[in-house]
Amino acid sequence: MVSTGVRQRIRDINFYLILIIFISTLGPLQFGFHLSELNAPRDILTCKQRSVAEDLRSRPYANLPQCIAMNEAEFASLSSIFVVGGLIGAVSSSPASASYGRLLLMRITSLLFILGSTLETLAGTVPIMSIGRFLAGAGAGASTVVVPLYISEVAPPKERGFFGSMTQVMIGVDVEVILGVGACIGLAQGIGLYFVPESPAWLAVHRNHHRAIQTLQRIRGHENSIEEEIRDWDGYRSAEEEPLLRDPQTTLSRRESIGSETSTKSLQLVGFFAVVRDPLYQPAIVAVIGIMFAHQFCGINSISMYSVSLLSGFLPITSSLLILIVSFINIITTMACAPLPDIIGRKPCLLLSIAGMGFMSLCLALSLRWEIKILSAISVLLYVAFFSTGLGPVPFMMASELVGQEAVGATQSWGLATSYVANFIVARFFPIINTMLNDKLGGSGWVYFIFAGLAVMSFLFVSWRVPETMGKKDANEVWGRTGHVD
Repeated sequence: MVSTGVRQRIRDINFYLILIIFISTLGPLQFGFHLSELNAPRDILTCKQRSVAEDLRSRPYANLPQCIAMNEAEFASLSSIFVVGGLIGAVSSSPASASYGRLLLMRITSLLFILGSTLETLAGTVPIMSIGRFLAGAGAGASTVVVPLYISEVAPPKERGFFGSMTQVMIGVDVEVILGVGACIGLAQGIGLYFVPESPAWLAVHRNHHRAIQTLQRIRGHENSIEEEIRDWDGYRSAEEEPLLRDPQTTLSRRESIGSETSTKSLQLVGFFAVVRDPLYQPAIVAVIGIMFAHQFCGINSISMYSVSLLSGFLPITSSLLILIVSFINIITTMACAPLPDIIGRKPCLLLSIAGMGFMSLCLALSLRWEIKILSAISVLLYVAFFSTGLGPVPFMMASELVGQEAVGATQSWGLATSYVANFIVARFFPIINTMLNDKLGGSGWVYFIFAGLAVMSFLFVSWRVPETMGKKDANEVWGRTGHVD
């Protein structure tokens, strides 16, 4: 017998909701794609290995550059420039999405992906390819801010944890094919976004209550009540809006009347720097920044970006197969663990993920030191699997649950800016530190002792400074501010 709660959750999820979430998450898909697109084809891209395509005499892309000669420092810079673009995109996206809407910003990111991927495909020099990766990074940075925010605002409240994890699922779909695929994905997203509505929450904040109600009702389905969801919208008055809930096609004159009455109170948005100065939001900013440092410093991108060169000779498989397996494990475990944040809570998921990654870092360090190939393979796969249980999906949903709607955009930007700074540090300095330690101490794997230590620090921080948000009505309840009045 299916319970009433389960039946209600099934009714909350309809094809239209799934469609708009799928289209919007094509942006985070580009993040994962571009982040690790240079991993497997590194030797071919840098002219160290001959491409199979070079042996084909008649091909439509015969005049396209097949490789770019570069040294290790140039390749590391090319990899990390994507993160620099992501940082700028993440920081600038908060005020843009707050002022002009989530939908417009997502459309701009699709254009950045098209331009960036096209430049990467046609590039014959490192600077041109760097510009392409910078533009793609800016699009990815903005996407990782606005898409989780958009999903949190259109998903049913009880399924936000599940749908929030879809961002990480799409990031995990990063199997390399050719650089030009990014342009095709960006084009597909750009077209699809013309069928995606603006966020109802953003519309409500900007005083367009009637359109917000119509949009939310369409997303939820006309057979489902949205009264409880819109009750906390700024300026909403239940008695006055009740006719809209019964009849979404209310006349224009009635809409204008209600709009003028309900817009007397507007939500005052908190800016990027103001949110840090306000003591009310400082605990949330500290929590989000700490989570995002853990997201990167537990070492997942050492696998995503450098696994081929790092594990070359240690695993009895080809680089392409390694990338496929890692990506497959990431996607499968993320999807399998998607309900966990809504079952056991956000904080337990984070702690489980950090503890598992820390232990796998230790196992990977020892297996590389002792050259135990089977342990290296198992450690890499479980490393990725533990990331997917918490550190992958949960950080992207926390910002919208730790602060009120007025500060979500700014908090999200701080979190993603932190993530990109930490990502840049890993991308730029991991290969240098790895080589230095191996040369000085002998053997391989020393750098993963560092990641194991960082995991211990991250575990202590989350235990101490990150509150549980599951089942909490709002940020005041999360932080125990029961007497707080807005």
